[in-house]
Amino acid sequence: MKLRAIIDKILSNVLIVIMSIMVVNVLWQVFSRYCLAEPSSFTDELARYLMIWIGVLGAAYVSGKNNHVAIDVLPSRLSETKQKKLKVFVNVLIILFSVAALVIGGSRLVYITYDLKQFSPALQMPLSLVYLVIPISGVLIIYYKISDLLNS
Repeated sequence: MKLRAIIDKILSNVLIVIMSIMVVNVLWQVFSRYCLAEPSSFTDELARYLMIWIGVLGAAYVSGKNNHVAIDVLPSRLSETKQKKLKVFVNVLIILFSVAALVIGGSRLVYITYDLKQFSPALQMPLSLVYLVIPISGVLIIYYKISDLLNS
């Protein structure tokens, strides 16, 4: 559990930093557009990419805190033993999805965009860096769910 607390702390700090950068970025966009009458060329794209990172990494963070949206109609009607079995089943499904869609699919997306040498129009940064958050988030979710399974 100590490793999990460290990962939680690092992930929350990364999310705070990304959100802070995004706020400053959007404030600069508004200032440059309305006060300087010359909108910045990169801020819209940067805000979009930061929002992607916040959304995907935030999903991993919330998954680790077990605060994700859940429908609890079925579990509340089951006995405690069946609730535990259902929780294990759901965690296994989440792990399988994370492996297939996030880690494997995300890694393929990163590889393809890297191989095709795709760059963002305004920032001229490799799009593979933008998409790298998908497999990273998948690995984090898998870690959290395996940890949940081992500690239940």
